[in-house]
Amino acid sequence: MDIIFLHGLTVECVIGVWQWERRIKQRIEIDLDLAADIAHAARNDHLEDTVNYKAIAKRVISHVGESEYRLVETLAESIAKILIAEFAIPWCRVKINKGRAVSGARSVGVVIEREITRKHNA
Repeated sequence: MDIIFLHGLTVECVIGVWQWERRIKQRIEIDLDLAADIAHAARNDHLEDTVNYKAIAKRVISHVGESEYRLVETLAESIAKILIAEFAIPWCRVKINKGRAVSGARSVGVVIEREITRKHNA
């Protein structure tokens, strides 16, 4: 499996459970790891043969910026669903860093991994 990654994507959004968090935008950092078969693209050197990470970045930034989730877990899940459904990514790892959300911690957040689930007919 080849992996295309997009790390350090920063977005401001409404995220959090506390009242004060619901009134402001906070900066979060997102890391994405995306499974892809890049062998064909490597041979042909054509963008259309690989994952367009600029398009993915634009879609994720738009989604996150417009979102108002309470939990980073829910936000991460929504990003994974977009990657799988809209970009046909077979597997992804989504990491969201909420920064200094906990006193004394340098960073805090979640990491999830999701993959396409196939339904088998019996």
